[in-house]
Amino acid sequence: MSLNFARLRGWFFLFSLCVILPGMYFLLVQPGLKSGIDFSGGSSLTVRYDVPVQQDVLRNALESIGYSESTVQDFGDNTFFLRMHLLEDGTYEDVVAQLADKIGMNAQYEILSFDLVSPVIAREVVLNAFYAVIAAAVGIFIYVWWAFRNVPSPFRYGVAALVALLHDVLVVLGVFALLGWVLNYEVNTMFLIALLTVIGYSVNDTIVVFDRLRENVSIYPNRDFTDNVNFSISETIGRSLNTSLTLLLPLLALILFGGQTIQVFLVVLLIGVVAGTYSSIAIASQILVSWHSGDFGRWVLRRNR
Repeated sequence: MSLNFARLRGWFFLFSLCVILPGMYFLLVQPGLKSGIDFSGGSSLTVRYDVPVQQDVLRNALESIGYSESTVQDFGDNTFFLRMHLLEDGTYEDVVAQLADKIGMNAQYEILSFDLVSPVIAREVVLNAFYAVIAAAVGIFIYVWWAFRNVPSPFRYGVAALVALLHDVLVVLGVFALLGWVLNYEVNTMFLIALLTVIGYSVNDTIVVFDRLRENVSIYPNRDFTDNVNFSISETIGRSLNTSLTLLLPLLALILFGGQTIQVFLVVLLIGVVAGTYSSIAIASQILVSWHSGDFGRWVLRRNR
């Protein structure tokens, strides 16, 4: 016995729109994604102190002197990597001196390195990131199309996987734009790495359902396609939910108790895992059902009347 997931596909599509459209407002209208130093240009410093310094203390000291959007990474041995907006060659020494005064304890320091990331290089990073996402999407589409070449209409499987992937990316971008407005989250290199990871996870979850659907279509060719989809989802939903749950629990633990440095990466993964699990059941598979049932054609005809 299987649940009739396909009967709810209209509600699934509506729910996704209700999540994506507000996110698109925050993404495209206001305030948009907040660019970090990696994408907007800035400065990086590596500083070593001669006294024990806590990462949170150093972060609070940066905020108190006007660098609230800086990131702090603990390298151990009282050595810290600081990223902040663009500083002049002479300014960074004054900034480090002010930090030492804020920290107190007669802290002595040594500046191990100072580097600049120009806005030109940052723009190249953004462009390369865009190319990476497009290349990943095209590669996934071609692979899914080829992998399901032995079932009827393999092209549809590739399109459905691509739409589910786009759905997950839009959910991540929209929610992160909202978090940038509420919690001041910035887009940086870790965000890009996490987004590419989400793309891979999204396709992996979708392939699990599609692979079982391919088996059912081969074994039961006379069974209605919608029934095959419902059976396939019912047979794989336990695995999908268990896999996602075992991934979500450590992600939540790391977000709550881990360091600030990788928090953006973890938050994007958390959003992406939830979106990917949902889209494999409620988007990718239901697009195949709607396409097979002619829902899209009827919708176009209805709009043209």
